Amino acid sequence: MLQLKRNLLSASLASAIALTASGVQAQTAQGPSGQETATTELDKVVVVGIRSAIEKSIDAKQTSTSIVEAISAEDIGKLPDTSIADSLARLPGLTAQRFGNRPQEINIRGFAGDFSTATLNGREQVSLGNNRGVEFDQYPSELVNQVIVYKTPDASLVGQGLSGTVDLRTIRPLDYGERVTAVNLRGDRNKITGGSEVDGYRFSISHINQFADNTIGVAIGYAHLDNPGQGHEFGSWGYDGGVLQGGNVFDKKYDNVRDGLMGVIQFKPNENYQTTLDLFYSRFDKEEIKHGVQFATGGWAGGVVTRRVDNAAGNPVEVDYRLNFINLRNDLNTADDRLFAIGWNHELKLGDNWTLHADISNSNAKREEGLLEVYGRFNPGLETTLNARLNPAGYWDLAFGTDLTNLANFTSMDPGGWGGDRAQAGYYKTMETTDDLTSLRFDLARAIDGGPLSSIEFGANLTDRTKSRASVENTLCAQVNCASSNNVGVAIPPQYVDGGRYQFAGLVYPGINPQAMLDNVYVLLPKLHGDIARKNWTVNEQVLTGYVQANIDADIGPIPVRGNIGVQAVNVDQRSSGYEFIGGAALGEMIEAGTSYVDYLPSLNLSFEFPASQFLRFGAAKQVARPRMDDIRISNDTSYNPGTDGNLPASWRRPHFSQSGGNVELEPWRATAYDLSYEKYFADNKGYVSVAYFYKDLESYIYSADGTFDIRDTSFNWQDYTGVDPIGRWVRPTNGQGGWIKGHEISVSLPLEMLWAPLDGFGIQANYSDTDSNIQPFGPGSSEPLPGLSKYVSNATVYFERWGWAARVSQRHRSDFVGEFQGFGGDRERRFISAETVTDVSLSYTFGDGAMKGLSILAQVNNLENEPFRRHPGGFDDRVDEFQEYGRTYLLGLNYRF
Repeated sequence: MLQLKRNLLSASLASAIALTASGVQAQTAQGPSGQETATTELDKVVVVGIRSAIEKSIDAKQTSTSIVEAISAEDIGKLPDTSIADSLARLPGLTAQRFGNRPQEINIRGFAGDFSTATLNGREQVSLGNNRGVEFDQYPSELVNQVIVYKTPDASLVGQGLSGTVDLRTIRPLDYGERVTAVNLRGDRNKITGGSEVDGYRFSISHINQFADNTIGVAIGYAHLDNPGQGHEFGSWGYDGGVLQGGNVFDKKYDNVRDGLMGVIQFKPNENYQTTLDLFYSRFDKEEIKHGVQFATGGWAGGVVTRRVDNAAGNPVEVDYRLNFINLRNDLNTADDRLFAIGWNHELKLGDNWTLHADISNSNAKREEGLLEVYGRFNPGLETTLNARLNPAGYWDLAFGTDLTNLANFTSMDPGGWGGDRAQAGYYKTMETTDDLTSLRFDLARAIDGGPLSSIEFGANLTDRTKSRASVENTLCAQVNCASSNNVGVAIPPQYVDGGRYQFAGLVYPGINPQAMLDNVYVLLPKLHGDIARKNWTVNEQVLTGYVQANIDADIGPIPVRGNIGVQAVNVDQRSSGYEFIGGAALGEMIEAGTSYVDYLPSLNLSFEFPASQFLRFGAAKQVARPRMDDIRISNDTSYNPGTDGNLPASWRRPHFSQSGGNVELEPWRATAYDLSYEKYFADNKGYVSVAYFYKDLESYIYSADGTFDIRDTSFNWQDYTGVDPIGRWVRPTNGQGGWIKGHEISVSLPLEMLWAPLDGFGIQANYSDTDSNIQPFGPGSSEPLPGLSKYVSNATVYFERWGWAARVSQRHRSDFVGEFQGFGGDRERRFISAETVTDVSLSYTFGDGAMKGLSILAQVNNLENEPFRRHPGGFDDRVDEFQEYGRTYLLGLNYRF
């Protein structure tokens, strides 16, 4: 089925390219040679809406000397989709990873978010996770005017990523050229299977004005989001011969509240000088409450299979069990995010040919997380039955032989040795991540009259970035003495239970208030352990970038050629401080170390303009992606390992010394990249088709590797372990070599009246990419794919806009991929995610005259087909390891521009 969809989309794109190349050539016009003038004029076009946004985006793509993709707002405070991440996920070669039904991380050309960088008005931005990947839902779409995605870099693009660079741009009031105010209000309702509904809303206001004879411009915007959500989750604990060994069933409620603020002051007293001060602030508070049931059917927990029904393939589709392990699990997860960015830019013309730019900026972020778990164990000595039947969606429908809402059968206590040496009736951990980046940049450009070069640029940029992560973890004890030998527990107070209204996968179960249990029932006992304290680290990077770039504007015979050639020199000094733990000590020793390296990154971009607005672009560059922050943490642990773990490599299944942690001496992922793109524009840039190919040849990558170390070089008391080889095993990130990633992209944006006049107002946008890689990101010989790589990615949008009406249907698809999520203990973990297709529809009407002129009414449905999130185990395509359902979201809104 997926193959058929892919072939149909490929055929459609190929047909569109053939039609446009042959049938509409007479309507095309020669492309403009002055890109800056064209872009400025488009910003002043009064027409707003879908087609205006498409035309501005196409113009940005056509006039760029690099290979780029672009998104432009339909009007002030109004991007095409409900979030920036949604819009980005529709661009050729890009896709999104969903978190709680929110597109958040953007994957570019098969790479996870950590391999790209994000800039705001050209300045590198910090991130709120424990790595480099930016969470794009932190940026309210109403406050962003345009987004440019650079697929090929040039030397002047500081802070570039290996997969691409996403530049978010706020509006420039003097360039906009008129006073305008826009107000947006939307209400939304999320509905999920079973009829449960939650309501939310979003509101924004933006204002642009010019003063003092257009020498001073001001833009300000505010956006508020109150977006509750919900979900159902099923997760398996593994399979034995296809038989489910246990799992989780959760009902989830989300509460997302975000406030965003954007401000710009632009001052241009004369033609020789201008300065711009802009700021961006986002506060995003997120809360997730999970009420659910955990159960174990494996023999280790006393479970017994009493009946089994198999399908024709020999895999079980219905199983009866007798078991004694059930746990009422209730979680409260919170995240309070603060993001602030400010920048001050100056431009000074020094005579007729020289221009000086100076820029100083700061971007900082802070995230405070809380992860609270509360347990209610099935009373020891009780036993019940379970019928598990495979649902067509891949998860299991369950029916227990006991009433889960009868709290007399449950006690708050350790479910089964989860606390190790303590009787753990719950768990509470808090984490804090901070990220601060200050940048100072100077650029000098000299215009050249005549000859093949239009200008030469020189520049230097210095950034100082410090990122830290701290974790504090606690055991929730049911009594003061919570040793594992004294697992007594306490009754669950009925006043903290909100009844049996939660249901999924055939189960009905109660919800327990985790915060009330923490505040009134449990004894909080700090947990001191090397594994926990090793999560506390600080990384500092000082990066000095110098560049020189020659901009090309020449003719080869009748063919105009534009582009650039240049080189960056990037000096990185990275240091980390953290803890070293010897022998599992509760408190380790603070240590610090670092390294430095230099990369020289040449780049070349050429754009050949042929008759009938045809462009052939070529790009070649050296590219890097600096290591993940948690990979270069210095924190590590040295201990004795008895070698009894069956997951150990065979050569280490013996008593040995072990060491694990980060590697502060890591160097970047490095690649040589080549890009080739053919683009055909028509009807004054109202449409285009393009075919692109890219190839990245990796010189180095990073993976977790085994190695050896000498225990005698540490302070570990190894003499106490007679007969153990002093050469032990360490596991840490290291630099590997070799590998490639390559792919092709086909895209089309076509107003259909170009093919047939009665279709005036209709249009299509579609793209398809096919990506392959032989990179072994988990080490030589591994077969797992690169995180973020979906072999097939496609997007299609059909729209209509005329007589004030606008309608749009958009669908994005990605094939299977490996995603990265925050897992147990707050650390990142990889999961194999199934293919998904997400469809959104919208309808709006804008009043063009009369008393309501400037007013638009909008209706929209997101995730129309209630596409779930699925994670599959190996070998069983008809079931899932994890299933999450998010429901549909309905929106109704008003936009008013005056």
